[in-house]
Amino acid sequence: MKRVAFLIPGDIDSPTGGYRYGREMLARLPAEGVAVEHVRLPGSWPAPDAAARRATAALSAARDPGEPLLIDGLAYGAFGPEEIAAARGPIVALVHHPLAYETGLSPERIDALLASEREALRHAVSVVASSRETGRLLVERFGVSPADLSVAVPGVADAPAASGSPAGSPRHLVALGAVSPRKGYDVLIEALTRLSDRPWRATIAGSTSFAPDLSALLRARIASAGLAERIAMPGALSEDGIARLFDGADLFVFPSRYEGYGMVVTEALARGLPVLATTGVPAALDFPAPAVRCVPPGDPAALADALGSLLDRPGRLDEARRAALSLRSALPRWTDTAAALAEVLKRIAP
Repeated sequence: MKRVAFLIPGDIDSPTGGYRYGREMLARLPAEGVAVEHVRLPGSWPAPDAAARRATAALSAARDPGEPLLIDGLAYGAFGPEEIAAARGPIVALVHHPLAYETGLSPERIDALLASEREALRHAVSVVASSRETGRLLVERFGVSPADLSVAVPGVADAPAASGSPAGSPRHLVALGAVSPRKGYDVLIEALTRLSDRPWRATIAGSTSFAPDLSALLRARIASAGLAERIAMPGALSEDGIARLFDGADLFVFPSRYEGYGMVVTEALARGLPVLATTGVPAALDFPAPAVRCVPPGDPAALADALGSLLDRPGRLDEARRAALSLRSALPRWTDTAAALAEVLKRIAP
């Protein structure tokens, strides 16, 4: 059986899509003939201090000679010469989205991350992107050879169809994902403010620990708009909590400014929920209307118009739900993701 070390920074149990991807691969790669060991990288990657860099280099150097290292892009894109040189085996980079594409970075930080990720990827023997769009960016802007690039799209788990809100009650609009500037929750709140005369309620769920100041600002905007009784921000939810949230939803709204993929879109579709997202979400572009509709990112007027058209014409939302239900069997599964990644890893010598 092929033996591989999977180097991942931070807490593998963190409630984000990237960490979910990592957990699923750790669980499923052995069934595909790859014995994978989780190695937690120290420090706050992708912004480590000098001690974290030294400790990371030491971890890589301690691995068996020739053992392939599958390195999560959250760390690898910020690797420097010391960390790369310490690797005693071939490097496979797993990239969810380029680090420089995070919203809110300074121009200097963007330039530094573009340079470090471009240089780091030059030393990888193979690069795995989690979406075709990310793969395109890696080829066009980071110099990755198409011959060295593979794509392993995130999968979904089977899930029951959502029940939706009770008959006669306001439609329940749900957004899910850790609070950060990139997720566009400020745009969603502005759009909902414009629709305050319509019957709806909304839940914006996700960890607030990554951007506590932004979370406080969003709650203040909700209160100042007089919508505190209609927009809930419960913070991070457990898996059971997420399942209950989806079950009571009528529409999933994902206003993100940019995503490498956006696996929460397919998670919503797996429950038969129609999706309103932005064109900055590659996963949303993989599925047709009316199950999935897209508007430009960062445009509250466009988002409000799209939401209003669904709220004002209940038949449209019902049609979108039927279309979403029909897509469930065609969604990628995590076994497909693991098989695609295993195929790459098995090709790596020795």
